Order: sequence, then structure tokens, then C-alpha cells
Amino acid sequence: MGRAYEVRKASIQKTGAAKAKLYSMYAREIYQVAKNGGVELEGNPSLKRLVEKAKKEQVPNDIINRAIDKVNSGADETYTSVNYEVFGPNGSTLIINCLTDNLNRSISNVRAALNKCHVKLGAQGSVNYMYDHLAIVSFKGLSEEETLDTLLEAGVDVTDIETDGDEVIVYGNPNDLNSIKEAILNKNNKIEFDLDEISFLPKEKVTLEGEDLETFNRLLSMLDEVDDVNHVYHNVEL
Repeated sequence: MGRAYEVRKASIQKTGAAKAKLYSMYAREIYQVAKNGGVELEGNPSLKRLVEKAKKEQVPNDIINRAIDKVNSGADETYTSVNYEVFGPNGSTLIINCLTDNLNRSISNVRAALNKCHVKLGAQGSVNYMYDHLAIVSFKGLSEEETLDTLLEAGVDVTDIETDGDEVIVYGNPNDLNSIKEAILNKNNKIEFDLDEISFLPKEKVTLEGEDLETFNRLLSMLDEVDDVNHVYHNVEL
């Protein structure tokens, strides 16, 4: 099973969370990206990508528009993206990404969940090296060879390309996500992207059983209830 499957599965799990949290997450992300790069979609590729992604996950237009209008109104909020690295039960690890306007609140709420599950918060870098940080794009409409030639011609480096049936999956540097998509669309502007993510993928997976698995699932549920938690990446085969 390709690495993209794990990202797709994580995305499905994420969208199963409460709609209120999903909407809030996108509202914060869209506001911050618009504040940093401008409110015009064509002039801010990151904002355009995020809005497209939000619409795919059925975030209402008024949520999207309000987040952008907040920038136009001169509101001055600042959200910080921070990762917490965690050692879970029996060799499991997690990277917890928060987007927050209050770092003290975030770490307090995350620690509360960790303590209830008796797992350990690691130092910065203690878990991160066990994961690949990648941009991942998947689509149909080009062959693997055509995709590689297209990206080479555009001067975009990629980490790997794999296929799953007629689907092509491209892995690259997170900073090159928009460049990868732009090059592919320049080749065929009718392509729609099935997957469009920046993710942490574990280099090795572990399998949990019994109480360890119960503890891990309880931890995921508790983290899902923390408003500031944006994404949770882990190495557990579920």
C-alpha cells in the first residue's frame, strides 16, 4: 500500500471530527494565510489552495469569506503553528500540530490529554527525525513518465513518484507544493487533484494491541477535543 494511502486515510479520519471544529480550523488557517500573503486568491497560491481544500471538505462559503473579510477589516490576530512531539505506548509516536493564538493554553490542554493517557511529551526533535515531511499530490490524467518530464521541465525537484492504478502520486519538498501543482496544471489544466497535502509520514510503522491500542485510541479522541489541535500524525497501523 502506497504512502499516499496513509495520508488519505488520515484525512478521512480528520473530516469525521465535529463540524464546528473543522470550520474553526479552516477559519483560522485561512485568516492567517490571507494575512501573511494577501486576500486575492490569484496573488496568494497558498490561500487559493487552502480555500479549494476547504470547499472540498464542504466548509460553507460564509465561513471562508468571513475569515478573509476579517483581514480586510484590519483585525489583528496572530496564530502560531507549533508541533508537539510525543512518545505513546509501546513504541508509538505522534506529532501534534496546533494552530493557536495562545501557546500557554495549547500546551496546557495538550499536556492534560497526555497526562490522562500516561504518555510522554518529548523534546523538540526527539520524534520529528522518524518522519518524512513531504508535500503530496495525487491525480489522474498524466502518466508517471509524463509527470516526471513535466516537473523536470518546470525545474521542480521531487522526492519520489509512484502510481496506484491510473493515479499518479508525487512526493516533494513542502515548499514546492504549489510549484508541483502549477507545473501539472500547465501541462493539463483539466486535472483535478485527489490529494493535496503537506504531511508527516512515519518512516516505520508499529502495531498496537490490547491496552496499548485502547490507550492510543483514547489519546486520539482526547486530542480531537482540543480546539487548538489542527492535525495529528502518528506511526500506528490502525
